[in-house]
Amino acid sequence: MRGGARRGTLALGLSYGGTVSGNGSDRYYGSGGGGAQWPEFDPEQVTQDAPARDPLAPSTSTYGRGGKSVKPRPPRTGGSARAGGGRRWGRIAAFTVLALILLFVGTAIGTWFWASGKVTKVAALSDYDGRPAQGAGTNWLVVGSDSRSNLTPAQKNELHVGSDQGQRTDTILLLHYGSSGTDLISIPRDSYVTIPAYTDSSGKSHGATKNKINAAYDLGGAPLLTKTVETATGVRIDHYMEIGFLGVVNVVDAVGGVHLCLDAPVKDSHSGADLPAGCQNLNGTQSLALIRTRYSLANSDISRMANQQKFVAALAKSAMRPGVELNPFTLYPFLNSALGAIAVDDGSGLSDLVSMARKMGPVTGGGKGNVGTVPIKNEGYQVSGLGSTVLWDSARAQQLFGAVNQDTAIPAGLLNRIG
Repeated sequence: MRGGARRGTLALGLSYGGTVSGNGSDRYYGSGGGGAQWPEFDPEQVTQDAPARDPLAPSTSTYGRGGKSVKPRPPRTGGSARAGGGRRWGRIAAFTVLALILLFVGTAIGTWFWASGKVTKVAALSDYDGRPAQGAGTNWLVVGSDSRSNLTPAQKNELHVGSDQGQRTDTILLLHYGSSGTDLISIPRDSYVTIPAYTDSSGKSHGATKNKINAAYDLGGAPLLTKTVETATGVRIDHYMEIGFLGVVNVVDAVGGVHLCLDAPVKDSHSGADLPAGCQNLNGTQSLALIRTRYSLANSDISRMANQQKFVAALAKSAMRPGVELNPFTLYPFLNSALGAIAVDDGSGLSDLVSMARKMGPVTGGGKGNVGTVPIKNEGYQVSGLGSTVLWDSARAQQLFGAVNQDTAIPAGLLNRIG
């Protein structure tokens, strides 16, 4: 009955709605301390279904029916706030990176269209009866024009180019690249070849004739020169590029000069060249003087072609330097000068020029590539009315250009090595 009496006392005490008072282990319910005694916690009442619990413990005390125990909330540590701030900064960083990527892509696209619009086009290639079939690999005809029509008197004097009328080609290069590597073949400007029949600018027809190859450019411009090279070599030209005197100067200066090593000093009153032997950096005017020099060289045009090939390789190497490609303060002036100085065939675009520049890598050293001239039989072949010309070794030339057409390695001994 002890348990029942205590439960009744507890029920009675709750019905009074009084206050708890008392000291130590003697606790009373009521206002004066003399009321019914509050039941003490009795460990003997502990059972499996009713675990030990102090009825006065604040974490388990309830008032009223259906009351639930209230657990205290843990204090805020600030971790969630930091996590939220981290997420915000993460989003800001992501948007910043995205904006930079879009800016870069937009700038690259804009630069591409701007650069593409700078390229001058010329109708250099055409189909005709008997044109060589398409070979393997890619073939460029690279031409240096000696036209003075766009030069002022002061520029003619500064560049030592004189005032000759008409237009000829100081440089004719056949650039081939494919699976066999890169080949850079010089064609002497005085090569004695057949110039195909053509119609001049006034509409007058002319039959095929034997002449120096650079006369083709003077008689019929880029189209007749390209046709003459195709006829003489049996190689179909895929792309054409032309650059003039002033273009050479501007491009070299825009790229920051070219680094060349000369085996011997070059001094020539006709071209204005005055360069010491050894490795050196050349500016635009010095570069033009070097590639035009022939009268003071031992083998005249042959030696000049060696210098021209060195120059082309050095210019390509300079143009592809990271300091040029990745620096906008150098890249844009270079593109502006280079693209404004050249002319290409109607079918060539900026991507073709970029590909050509990169394929020039092997001839700058360290890769698969061949550099030389067409096989020559007689460097001073005299022709009445034309004077001294360059006569090809026709049998070896045929083997050379056969390898080019098939994009196979050029057999040793076919190229006339220079420099």
